[in-house]
Amino acid sequence: MKKTFAALVAVATIAGSLASTPANAQRGVAAGVAAGLLGGAIIGGAIASSRPAYGGPVYVEEAPYPACRMVRERFWDGYDWRYRRVEICN
Repeated sequence: MKKTFAALVAVATIAGSLASTPANAQRGVAAGVAAGLLGGAIIGGAIASSRPAYGGPVYVEEAPYPACRMVRERFWDGYDWRYRRVEICN
């Protein structure tokens, strides 16, 4: 919200400063193009930095249970309890 307000204030300031200058056909076109590009960049940046929209629920099918898997096994090595990874197949 703060970025949007800052963008509107910046565009209003630029528009106000351009309105007070003397009218010249070529100068007005260039100023209008510059103001449009600047305002579009500010507003586009504010939209791009906003939070993404909610897309709805996503359903993911679980893969079938694998035939083999790795499990952690605790064993005694004669001095201390240790852990190792062992492959278990059904």
